[in-house]
Amino acid sequence: QVQLVESGGGLVQAGGSLRLSCTASGRSFSNYAMGWFRQAPGKTREFVAAINWSGSSTHYLDSVKGRFTISRDNAKNTVYLQMNSLTPEDTAVYYCASHTIPWTTMSVGYKPNYWGQGTQVTVSS
Repeated sequence: QVQLVESGGGLVQAGGSLRLSCTASGRSFSNYAMGWFRQAPGKTREFVAAINWSGSSTHYLDSVKGRFTISRDNAKNTVYLQMNSLTPEDTAVYYCASHTIPWTTMSVGYKPNYWGQGTQVTVSS
């Protein structure tokens, strides 16, 4: 069983930046693709970004391309989401997720079984 703990959320003005972190424990972090999802009030949880197990491949929700960057440090069992040029539409609870199958890409439509507790990101206009 994997445990995921997010941090780094907060309140920021439009145009600002935040970096989210997610630290994993409980299994070999470097074998699994990781992703970030978000859920805004009244909306369903949506895919934001994913990174493969080695960090060599990433993909993003179209609306965050060029603004958000996902990365990972396998030595620290941590995945990051650098968020720049934030807009009020980015306001949501952000969740970290892990794939359940090693060495398998996390697609946009993947439904994770393992989630962190979430971290709130609020962007004011």
